[in-house]
Order: sequence, then C-alpha cells, then structure tokens
Amino acid sequence: MIRLFEQHRIRNVRELDGMWDFTMEGIRKNYRLPVPGCWEQHPDFLAHRGKGCYSREVYVETEGNLRLEFKGVSHTTDVFWDGTQIAHHYNAFTPFSAVVRKVQKGMHRIQVRVDNSFGEHSALHVPNDYYTYGGITRPVAMESLPDVYISEIHFTPSCTDGLWSARVEVTLCNMAENAVQAVLDGSLTAWRGNVAGECCTACGEQAADRADGAEGTVYSLCGEAEIPAGEECTILLERTFPGVLTWSHQAPNLYWLQTILSVDGKQVDDLIDRVGFRTVELDGTKLLLNGSPVYLKGFNRHEDYAVDGCAVSLQHMVQDMDLMQDMNVNALRTCHYPNDERFLDLCDERGIMVWEENHARGFKLENMQNPNFERQCEDCIREMVQNHYNHPSIVIWGILNECASEEPEAREMYQKQYEQIKSLDSTRPTTSATCRHFTDICLDLPDIVSFNMYSGWYKDCPIGERNDQEIDWIRKSGGEGKPIIVSELGAASIYGYRDRSR
Repeated sequence: MIRLFEQHRIRNVRELDGMWDFTMEGIRKNYRLPVPGCWEQHPDFLAHRGKGCYSREVYVETEGNLRLEFKGVSHTTDVFWDGTQIAHHYNAFTPFSAVVRKVQKGMHRIQVRVDNSFGEHSALHVPNDYYTYGGITRPVAMESLPDVYISEIHFTPSCTDGLWSARVEVTLCNMAENAVQAVLDGSLTAWRGNVAGECCTACGEQAADRADGAEGTVYSLCGEAEIPAGEECTILLERTFPGVLTWSHQAPNLYWLQTILSVDGKQVDDLIDRVGFRTVELDGTKLLLNGSPVYLKGFNRHEDYAVDGCAVSLQHMVQDMDLMQDMNVNALRTCHYPNDERFLDLCDERGIMVWEENHARGFKLENMQNPNFERQCEDCIREMVQNHYNHPSIVIWGILNECASEEPEAREMYQKQYEQIKSLDSTRPTTSATCRHFTDICLDLPDIVSFNMYSGWYKDCPIGERNDQEIDWIRKSGGEGKPIIVSELGAASIYGYRDRSR
C-alpha cells in the first residue's frame, strides 16, 4: 500500500510489494525476501552491513511508458531495468522515481542494488543511536504513463476575512516529440471522514448549518497550457472555497483534490491527493493554527520495531497512533528523518500536528564537513518538502538535530538549509533541536527555538532550575520573542522492563 487512499482512477498502477529474489554480495546463496522489508530480519543478516541485490520479473501488457516509484530504500540504491541503469538515489527516508520510455509488451526484469554500508559516500547514514537498516524498506509501485502526464500537485490554502482560498500548482510533463496543448480539470470534494457539526475557526460558522461544506459538494477548477516537446510546465489554479471546513486537531476535516489531464479531447491521466484548509502562523511567542494559539503536546517517534526493523507495518503505525491518542497527544516529531507517508496520512486523518525534519542527527563539525554532506542534505530537504507538501498535519519543518550549531562553519550550513526550506515552502515555520547548551550561535536563524533537556540524566540539577537557565540563555542568544519548544526530555528506558498495557 503506497498511501491510505487511491491516487489514480485513470492511470494504471500496480503495486510491487511481495517476495523478491535476493542475493548478498560475498554470500553464494539465493534468497527470497519480502518487500517492503529489512534484510536484518533474516537470520543470515541480523547485523549485516554491505551490498545486496533485489530482483523480480514483471509482465507489461501493452507497449508504453512506465514509472517506478520507490517510497524508501536504505540507504543507497541503483535501479536497473532489463540491465540498464535508470536511477541512483541516496537516503532511506525520502521517495524517488524513475521513468522508462517505450517499454515493449512482455516480460521484463527489475534489479535494485542496495548498499547500507558506512563511509565517506554516506554523509547522513552513519553509526548512530538508531540503526541504519538495509533493504527496500517502504512500498514500491509501477505506473503506466502517457506521453503527457501529471507529475505533482501543490495545494496552498489561505484565509482572508473568514473566506478560504487556495493556490493549486499542477506540474505537467511532456515526453512527446512535439508540443502539446493540455487541458486540466480539477475538483475538490469533502472527504467522507469529515467531522459534521464542528466549528470553522476561521469564520466561526457551524459546519452543520452550511450546505456548501456538506459531503458531495464539488468545487471546480480548470486551466490549460501548451507544453513544449520534452519539457514540463506548471499550471496555476486559484479560486475561493466558500463554506469549507477547516482542518484542526479537534476537527481534522479533509478534501479530495482530483485533477484530470486531457489532450486532444481525451482524458489521458489523473492525480488525486487529500488536502486540508488550515493556516500556520507565528504571533510573537505563540504558534497559531487557523489564527488560534496551540500548545504542542506529544512524542518523538522513531520508525523501528523489533519484528519490522524500519519497514514498519501499517498495523504498527496504527498501534502507535492509537497509543499516542489514548494519552491525549496532539503533536509528534519525526525524529530524525522524514516518515513513511502512510503514517503522515494517519496524522492527517486524526488531527495530529507534525514537526517533520530532515535526516541529520548529532553531527560534529567534522561530520558536517564530509564532502557529500551539504548535497545529501539538500536532496533530502527537497524530496521531503516536495513530496509531503500537501499534508495539513505538517505544521513545522525541522533540520539538523543536535548538530554542531556552536561552530561558525556549521552556522553557514544551518542558514543555507533554512533558506532552502523557505524557497520551497514559505507557509510553515522552521526549527532545529539543539543540545549545544549555552554555546549555540544559530538561535537567531529558525522561526522557532527548540532544545533537548535531560535534567537528572546528563546533569544532576532540578528540572525547573535548568529550564529557567535555558529559557534565559535562549532569549539572550537570538531567541527573544520567538516560540520555544522543549523538543526532547526524559531519560533512558529501564533495560528489560516492558509492559504492553502501559
């Protein structure tokens, strides 16, 4: 399962989850391993670090273009179609895809060569306090593409004087050998799970009293453009949406956004996403959702289970969510990497506000000076923001947990990453969790200041006293007038103690 809902009704999609052939470099034996999955779950590879190769055959029913989509491979991969390389990607926690043109009808072979070894080539996946697994760890799909297709949608809501509007940016790609006149039809309809009778915090009206906000109401959008041969273009669709319901923790109302692409009067492609109407703003030291202050209460969450590794099953994602909501949380942080999009879909559905961050944790300056560090961070941020942009649950983008923010050279890298995020998405605030207590020189750069505090573990002092020291230092070091988040607190678990009922 790629998402918790179907994204296409016209485009043919085939999920490739299942058992794949597998070989490990240096081991003369053939295996069959599950996808998604981590090879460490096999008894022969319990702590194996190295290079392995997944492969399988697929039958293509009609000649045409194909797109392979990988939601996550850990951590470096090269993808081959019938022996020809079609993709190279680094980072386990961001998706990537590859298009193969003019594929002939018949049987074809996919090979995915995976490397989870450490070294200079891997600046972000390093020995750390969470494990770097190996394998195709998130779902895979194969899609049939027309010569002109929809590559992505970005939905940006805004509210003025109680009236909601949105910018819908739809990117189209033309692989044909001639220019094409493309027509785009869009529609927005209420998701069946919307909460009836909840209040629209932006305008103060009751949802139950509005015909426009009811399920079944269709808001239409349309546009067209000429796309040159071999190029792409973005069509901008803008309109107001009177009567829509807002997304919030109390009422996580969602909408289907469907786009249909037509060429020469024929529908050739579509793309569906699920979106929400909400705004995120800062007012001094307050974080505002739809104009009202919110106080974030929740957890830091790693994707790691004993029986799954980092290829967390939907069952365990739902269990995590149920346990958190049973404790009345309203927020979580995806420490320290982008999460599986199915889990973000759950957060959208259940009104959990998310701080999602890029992949870098606990790096000293020498780690950040790896020649691949800045490029791999830049790729991770771009793929995270572009692919997860439409999730209303994401209210904060984060970077560089506990890295060398006390060093002038590192400050330049922090600044570059914040600027990159703002260039991709100016609607969400930014932050970074620091543990460089009383030495951090980057606190003026993010929109929100966050710090990790473990009073009673690393330093034996009263929690209140330490907290007051931190807040005073933050305010004097660039954080004055900004919201402050205690991003981590607590202590280590007691080894051997586990009670599933708590």
